[in-house]
Amino acid sequence: MRKSGTTGCRRRAEFVSALSTLFLFAATVAGQAPASGPSSGEDIAIHLTADATVPGKPLIHFWSRVVGAGRANEGLRSTWQEELALAAKYDGFEYVRFHGIFQDDMFVYREDALGNPVYNFQYVDDLYDRMLAQGVRPFVELSFSPGALAPVHNTTFWWRADGSPPSDYKKWASLVHAFVQHCVDRYGIDEVRRWYFEVWNEPNLYESFFRGGSQEQYFELYRVTVQTIKAIDPGLRVGGPATSNFNMDPDALQNAEASGQPFDPFSIPWRPVWITEFLNYCQQNHLPVDFVSTHPYPQDFAIDQPGVPERQHYRRSIDATRDDLRTIREIVNHSAYPKAEIQLTEWNSSPSPVDHAHDSLAAAAFVAKTNLESTGLVDSLSYWVFTDVFEENRNIDSIFHGGFGLINYQEIVKPAFHAYRMMNELGDQILAQVPGGIVTRFSKNGLVSAMAYNYPPEMKASLPVSNTLQAADAIDDSGSARTFALDLIHLPPGASFVIEILDKQHGDAVAAWEAMGKPEPPNRKQTELLREDAWNTRKELMRADAEGRLHIQISLPPWALMSVHQM
Repeated sequence: MRKSGTTGCRRRAEFVSALSTLFLFAATVAGQAPASGPSSGEDIAIHLTADATVPGKPLIHFWSRVVGAGRANEGLRSTWQEELALAAKYDGFEYVRFHGIFQDDMFVYREDALGNPVYNFQYVDDLYDRMLAQGVRPFVELSFSPGALAPVHNTTFWWRADGSPPSDYKKWASLVHAFVQHCVDRYGIDEVRRWYFEVWNEPNLYESFFRGGSQEQYFELYRVTVQTIKAIDPGLRVGGPATSNFNMDPDALQNAEASGQPFDPFSIPWRPVWITEFLNYCQQNHLPVDFVSTHPYPQDFAIDQPGVPERQHYRRSIDATRDDLRTIREIVNHSAYPKAEIQLTEWNSSPSPVDHAHDSLAAAAFVAKTNLESTGLVDSLSYWVFTDVFEENRNIDSIFHGGFGLINYQEIVKPAFHAYRMMNELGDQILAQVPGGIVTRFSKNGLVSAMAYNYPPEMKASLPVSNTLQAADAIDDSGSARTFALDLIHLPPGASFVIEILDKQHGDAVAAWEAMGKPEPPNRKQTELLREDAWNTRKELMRADAEGRLHIQISLPPWALMSVHQM
């Protein structure tokens, strides 16, 4: 199990005059082959040296552009709204994307006795008004068919999504027109031009989200939808195909399987679903594409639901997401739409809503490594999702059940939340970067901010799906510590820095809950203590010397994160 200090001690922020060295022991991940440690003599240290005065390279915070949520109706709840405010304030998210804006529980569409459409956007207005009041815009996923237009009902999820193509594309176009025009009338064209309109969600998953449909039907749906929206205003942004996952290249996979020998999925190229075909279709039919979207989960399965037989669950390389982003960038650059934005509208370590790795300390290192080592490749990589107010299934009982959220239902922030918060505190100019760390500067005031993360170098794969809390604990107890050495020069003499560390003893909500005895559910007092513990990362104060130099050298525990922020 994870180890933790006493609750009282962990609730106190620790300010000391100098950094002390941290040590944790490595353990083997339960149920997995032990990872080989670094080879003898291999330098696994993270060395960063930067001059605070030299020109920097641009750093765009693509990771905080968009974040996901479950479905529209959940956004009408106070807890969802409160957690959105928290995520926007500290993690910097600008847009939120969710399913079900046309689901019947939003009361958007019905038909009278003669089959004429009746529109009602009051619930939509309530939701969008509250989001915009917090400075967060909608990334509108146009889905799914409202009940009156759905040829098949209850295709997936506890909330009975009607994931089937609309029975009447003319009525669908009228609905889209009425919806978008209403948004323009209510919020103004200048505001709505800043939104995104994504056509559907994962239409390649025919059983769940496009029951009875086909690729050809989706392409026609896109044509009808984009033409309808552009007729309202050509400046409105529309894209797709919002497909799920990357798959192993079929020819390479067939050759590997035909060999009769065990094969390594790391060595087989992976390709995005439908992207090339979609762009070709749009080119041939003279359709606009403002952005391309897909979902690059670093696993071989696209959706995971309770009661469904286990998949093969190939684990991909820890660099799989970065490689996928390079692949899609190359495809778009060589298409007829090289200026199209790349908005990757779902991403996480796995697409399973009951994966305990999502709640773990290791998730924070995974988030930091994947995003910071993928800079400059795409316009957004949207974490799925910001909150555990999320109802794809309802057989989850634990307050830490492995949900996608950065914040659990009790408003307790998880380690991955801190990863986004620390990345949000980075500047907009890169001064130095190596695998494991980055130094940045804010162009507006010249302040320096750095970050380090220890995704143990012997861990070559992305995080495994953890079906139990014990499996996730074993991941957190594995891996090697790494030396982190930071040298900054040409700072103002005596410049002050806050050093912050996230590790198993500081800021790990699940570790605090386990130390409390895993109450299910915690009472009000316990809940408040867990909220405090989840924010109690280790904080220390350091100053540059009289010559404007700052030197830090510590042993960074496995999976830990560290932030260095000039005050």
